[in-house]
Amino acid sequence: MQIEFLGTGAGSPGKFRNVSSLALRLLDEINSVWLFDVGEGTQHQILRSTIRPRKIDKIFLTHLHGDHIFGLPGLLSSRSNQGGESDLEIYGPKGIKQFVDVSLRVSGTRLSYKLKYHELESKAEGLIFEDDKFSVYVAPLDHRIESFGYRIVEHDHPGELMVDKLKELDIPSGPVYGRIKNGETVTLNDGRVIDGSKMIGPAQPGRVVAILGDTRQTDNAVKLAESADVLVHESTFGKGENKLARNYYHSTNIQAAKVAKSAGAKKLLLNHISARYTGKMAHELEKQAQSIFPDTKVVRDFDVIDVPFNK
Repeated sequence: MQIEFLGTGAGSPGKFRNVSSLALRLLDEINSVWLFDVGEGTQHQILRSTIRPRKIDKIFLTHLHGDHIFGLPGLLSSRSNQGGESDLEIYGPKGIKQFVDVSLRVSGTRLSYKLKYHELESKAEGLIFEDDKFSVYVAPLDHRIESFGYRIVEHDHPGELMVDKLKELDIPSGPVYGRIKNGETVTLNDGRVIDGSKMIGPAQPGRVVAILGDTRQTDNAVKLAESADVLVHESTFGKGENKLARNYYHSTNIQAAKVAKSAGAKKLLLNHISARYTGKMAHELEKQAQSIFPDTKVVRDFDVIDVPFNK
């Protein structure tokens, strides 16, 4: 599981930061890529990455401001032109279906695959997707228009077969190992009975990632980020700019760090960085936040962050 940042800027594209988009790379887990927000130029950013558009099968949109959705029609069209045939699901606030449908209709664009929309009700909260590997939860945030945050929870991995213990018991390898790994009770040729459930190590806890849209301070940010392995939080403003952040419905780096600390998150990634913060100033944003939450990083376009298992 990796997070690749395709755009980390706020509002308008800049020389060093494109507008909002990130990819949750789940290639090892489910051979899939999920996008969160698709700002203008996202498909150009993808060309500079190793992401294949046909691997994208889910897109989650935090809100409908242009810097988060203007790249969507172009990406959908290119995915079709590049051999994408599998259905694609779009999750986002009400209005996203109309935006995409009108864009495709007016431009005469025909897709080679079906779109499945999941428009979120106002103030939607709770589980919105689940399969045998992942669950995705949503909660409303506090922005000038409706904005959501997402919590992606990987289900626990089954424990590993305790091969060393089987070898100590002189159980030869072979098909019987598979039965034991399935937790079956197995009778060996020599008459011994082995309880498979006692030959499996503890389950490996799944990972949790919280990805928030634009927001002012709100309790839901902490709820979504509770014990998360990684929290992705906007940092449009810096230390001492609380009033500006509130007036423009955004957050400061310090506020984001306090969310991470309150939630017991393990790592904080700050994005949605104002064009005012470049070079040393961006580094200063990071240092300020680290005074509250040490494991903080201000991300840049094309940063790839591994999401490790808990040790």
